[in-house]
Amino acid sequence: MQTVTIAGSEVPAIGLGTWNMGDEPSLQTQEINAIHAGLAAGAKVIDTAEMYGSGRAETLVGKAIKDVPRDQLYLISKVLPTNASKNRMERSLDASLKRLGVDEVDLYLYHWRGQIPLSETVAELQRLTTIGKTKAWGISNFDVTDLEELWQLPDGPKAAANEDLFNLGSRGVEYSLLGWQADHHLPFIAYSPVGAPGQLDTHLGSDPDVLKVAKRHHATAYQILLAWVVSHQQVLAIPQSSNPDHAKENVLAGDIQLTADDRRVLDKAYPAPTEKLPLDVL
Repeated sequence: MQTVTIAGSEVPAIGLGTWNMGDEPSLQTQEINAIHAGLAAGAKVIDTAEMYGSGRAETLVGKAIKDVPRDQLYLISKVLPTNASKNRMERSLDASLKRLGVDEVDLYLYHWRGQIPLSETVAELQRLTTIGKTKAWGISNFDVTDLEELWQLPDGPKAAANEDLFNLGSRGVEYSLLGWQADHHLPFIAYSPVGAPGQLDTHLGSDPDVLKVAKRHHATAYQILLAWVVSHQQVLAIPQSSNPDHAKENVLAGDIQLTADDRRVLDKAYPAPTEKLPLDVL
């Protein structure tokens, strides 16, 4: 299984996303079972945020992991821009830790840029790391301009990862962002790696070229989409699924090695960008 190293921790390159999980009480058991299935298949990373369901996703994760040894998990959560200040961030992180039922997260991300000065947010992220409430900090939905500004701050280069939209149908980050992060040894976390709901790329799973490659590998279309994402250097994918079977299949996609011909087929169907594209936020 392919791996990614974030702040010195090596983790499987496919983890578990939790966007929209925890919102429907009738699905709680199924969603917990999906998290368990993903972990049993070899996942370690669980990505969540205080924004997801106003904390309901974190609460669901907390229930799912209460009997899982802490060293078998890599937990990521995120702070909302409105809470990313010196006065409010620690309170937000404490609430997330309580919902998750842990003493610290492995990675705490600034979810997207808001009105609070970046210098203040970064200083507080670093302080929370120093006092041990998170092992590392990072950012989310930052583009190259944002990262260049971040790197000018004293603690900016201590960022451990940047999380952004990336899938075969949404390749905007390949224009410059992925290259910048590789040059600066900043791992990339890909959300919506098989297509985002409500976007044009949701048809990826039924695309004939994707299905052609899937047939070669005796895999599902979604497994091929995930294998393509994590074939990029230092890229971690966090697909979300509330279906235990699909969660397992997602994680096992980390074992698929695409050939050069596979990549040519996929690249021809969905070419890399030739101009900078706007980034979405999730």
